[in-house]
Amino acid sequence: MRPLIAVVGPTGTGKSATAIMLARQFGGEIVNADALQFYRGMDIGTAKLGEDERGGIRHHLLDIMDISEEASVATFQRQAREAIAGIQERGHLPILVGGSGLYVRAVIDELEFPPTDPHIRRRLEVEAAEHGTAGLRQRLASADPVSAARGLDERRLVRALEVHEITGRPFSSYMPQRTYRQPTLQIGLDLDRARLHERLEQRVRGMHEAGLLSEVRDLAARGVRATKTASRAIGYAQFLEVIDGTSTVEEAVESTTIATRRFARRQLTWFRADPRVNWFDALDPTSEDRIRAAVGEFDTSTGG
Repeated sequence: MRPLIAVVGPTGTGKSATAIMLARQFGGEIVNADALQFYRGMDIGTAKLGEDERGGIRHHLLDIMDISEEASVATFQRQAREAIAGIQERGHLPILVGGSGLYVRAVIDELEFPPTDPHIRRRLEVEAAEHGTAGLRQRLASADPVSAARGLDERRLVRALEVHEITGRPFSSYMPQRTYRQPTLQIGLDLDRARLHERLEQRVRGMHEAGLLSEVRDLAARGVRATKTASRAIGYAQFLEVIDGTSTVEEAVESTTIATRRFARRQLTWFRADPRVNWFDALDPTSEDRIRAAVGEFDTSTGG
């Protein structure tokens, strides 16, 4: 069985192009791990590749949800793992690509999601609202001292107690470990901060020129404002303000650029914390050959 390749890193570093290059070279198929690219109609603002930009490579988990739906990491984990298994059964190389860190880890690592029960959660929320959190914290200290010591906010406190009540297990026992569930090679792309910032500004301006405002207008007509995830997405939230008359286009471009740069920093912090990622400079002319060599060697060594 062929291994799993994951192409990760901050937005704007060329992950999609690298994934397509690898898929062409090694007979691969691509699995999307960018949560916002799940949504139909959210194309320009998510930098989603069009059919004609995918190089004839089969892509999975794009355009699988309506904007009215809320993305779930647990659901994505199941769908992505099923897609990867199918790719491997066909003898192809699965290539996971995206900058949504938790979504990537949900696929590549031994990561179990605890169950939920809205009735138990609501009861605990009511208790916190009516009596404060002191009693809840006392119960958590007894049931799960590891979680209690982390000083959880009220939402996480309720969640920890909910999980313990449902499963009898401490919430802390579900904390992810950096343990691959199958042979995996992570390829990380990064570049100089100043150059990345420049590229992100160019990307946002390019999105505006490509019709982002019209895309947001169409989504607004479909009720995007009532959604939890889609309406808050970078670019979409800012251009909704243009439609509402509370912001100019230039202000939306500037605020989207700033928010995108902050997001890229958070992505980099997430992926840099994982010592298993193999980093490459996205603008180094030798990187493509070195990435290709690393993947080829890994694929061969793991029986691909």
